[in-house]
Amino acid sequence: MNIPATLANEFSLAPAQVAATVALIEDGNTIPFIARYRKEATGGISDTVLRDLDERLTYLKNLEARKAEVLRLIDEQGKLTPELSAEVEKAEVLQRVEDLYKPYKLKRATRASKARARGLEPLADLIWAQQHTRGSIAGLAAPFVNAEGEVSSAEDAIAGACDILAERIAEDANLITALRNLTRMRGTLVSEAADAEEKTVYEMYYKFSEPLSKIPSHRILAINRGENDKKLKVKVQVDADFFTARIARDVITNQLSIFVPLLQATIADSYKRLIAPSLERELRSELTERAEVDAIKIFAKNTENLLMTPPVGGARVIAIDPGFRTGCKVAVLSETGKLLDYTTIYPTAPKNDVAGTESTLRRLIEKHEINVIVIGNGTASRETEEVVAAFLQRTAPDIRYTIVNEAGASVYSASKLASEEYPDLDVTTRGAMSLGRRLQDPLAELVKIPPKSIGVGQYQHDLNQGLLEKSLTGVVENCVNRVGVDLNTASASLLTYVAGINVAVAKSIVAWREENGSFADRKQLKKVPKLGDKAFGQCAGFLRVSGGKNPLDATSVHPESYAAVKKLLTRMGVKDTEIANGGVADMEERVRAAVGPDWAGLAAELNIGLPTLRDIVGEIKKPARDPREDAPAVVFSREVRDFGDLAVGMELTGTVRNVVDFGAFVDIGVKHDGLVHISRMSDHFVRHPSDVAAVGDTVRVWVISVDKERGKVGLSMVPCSSENNPTLFE
Repeated sequence: MNIPATLANEFSLAPAQVAATVALIEDGNTIPFIARYRKEATGGISDTVLRDLDERLTYLKNLEARKAEVLRLIDEQGKLTPELSAEVEKAEVLQRVEDLYKPYKLKRATRASKARARGLEPLADLIWAQQHTRGSIAGLAAPFVNAEGEVSSAEDAIAGACDILAERIAEDANLITALRNLTRMRGTLVSEAADAEEKTVYEMYYKFSEPLSKIPSHRILAINRGENDKKLKVKVQVDADFFTARIARDVITNQLSIFVPLLQATIADSYKRLIAPSLERELRSELTERAEVDAIKIFAKNTENLLMTPPVGGARVIAIDPGFRTGCKVAVLSETGKLLDYTTIYPTAPKNDVAGTESTLRRLIEKHEINVIVIGNGTASRETEEVVAAFLQRTAPDIRYTIVNEAGASVYSASKLASEEYPDLDVTTRGAMSLGRRLQDPLAELVKIPPKSIGVGQYQHDLNQGLLEKSLTGVVENCVNRVGVDLNTASASLLTYVAGINVAVAKSIVAWREENGSFADRKQLKKVPKLGDKAFGQCAGFLRVSGGKNPLDATSVHPESYAAVKKLLTRMGVKDTEIANGGVADMEERVRAAVGPDWAGLAAELNIGLPTLRDIVGEIKKPARDPREDAPAVVFSREVRDFGDLAVGMELTGTVRNVVDFGAFVDIGVKHDGLVHISRMSDHFVRHPSDVAAVGDTVRVWVISVDKERGKVGLSMVPCSSENNPTLFE
């Protein structure tokens, strides 16, 4: 297989693009580095597509390696033919390779292998040939009966021969491929209750069926969970008669043969005992794999949107981690996230110390010049918000407040990383600090939390954890490198996501900084132990040095292009100080005035590629532009609502907290997020909820149902009224 050609076809890319990209990957370059600094070679392939291509490249390499291994194993048995070799070589998926290898695979003793050991394969071949149209099957089997008792009778011989044929049918690679495809098209996934009287969250699946070809990923994962919890019994259901007739079409070649009834019985046995169970296992696994891939993609997209939430600059924060019995933990943070103060307040039951809470908030606001209050959205959030909102309205209306998603805060606060960062603080204070910093710089704070704990996926704990971790790590890397990292303030946990930097190097950078003071320029990175030339080349462009010796060190321009930039600045009459003072707003106009439309000629003159030239001009125009500026702004100070006040038809503003296959969950200011079903997200067809909404979006919604008993709210993003909209929870 020509892997680059295959990838070019699958990704609709030019062969030269793919060949160059594969060479870069195999040379050890990171995906962020290739995406940002090797656009000339890749043709500008995005980081997301590059990761997909890299994953597919790994699969195809494994496929070729497996083909070579299978051919070797069959050849060692002396059974490799030119025809079989050609079939293996042209296989495009691992499943096909395994189907072809199955007849030659060493396996434990089976009914067929025992029959072969008793010398019954010639009888099986005789039956398979179907040449006899007259006579007695028992008579033909009689010569295989032996006195030693291994084959006690003609009937015993026929049964053994049929076992051989049943296995032969089940190991026919082409037939199994056809049956697998037919099962995908005609099969149905069926579930029923393990105990129909028991009330569980899986009741909608107690009598459920849906075609394998149509069942959506979230239902597959829900049914799998119900089965794992022993609440559901699940199977793949097909028309067995149709499938045995399909097998007979290939197997029975002579309708006049005396063996036809025997072969029909053998086919039925082969399908029921060997083929159907195997296909059911395969297709259940295939469904699960497909559902996991879909769920991981959704999780990754949600995580990316959450990480790219814009930071709130200049925020001096009081962060409140709500609670009832133990009170609300409070952390006070400077604009840079430094802990200034911490305490505990008791605005909720059982103490209900509203006066004490207001006194503490007033003191902290005045002492530390606070301009933002952050409240976690967990237990006691609404009750705490009520007190804070009323206090601000009366005494400090200029101070804004907002609700922050707590997901993963407890994981971080109890982690080894948190204890290393703040050994003298208790777990709850660390948690409150994390909430405040999520507002100030979501990306820098959320990288400290395992991505699967951020809480923006579906069924994440049921998924393949290796694939989930790999995908989410890739997303975090893409986000971190897209934004860039301040070399003098970044934590080790943030640095580990920078291209070319591993955990040991990240710790070494922080240690060097603590020992030698702030980095004055990027070149000093070469003095850091464990950071070699290869790592420097990968990471340097993503690490920023603000206010250093070289203004370009504060930009995303890679050091390898500094010489070209110097020539460009001289040619355009730009001084270094202009870059340091906010950039050259008319840089594009200067280039056009100098060279007209011939940017390619200028790039050649500077000995760089045209994409690199465009990136450099953009960076000089607006140095270190933060891509998060394009994301929706944080929503502050919303109206406090009680769940009991919600009514059908009410119009509200909310923030999208999670997007899943079947809709989006929106925070509307009550304890539980409301669900906007995919059918209620637009007045046009919506292929997937992520096409309409993203985590962090501010959306206008209408209440269409309220289930107070279960704490569920149905929402619509399409204007509606109670008269023309049924509830979601009937």
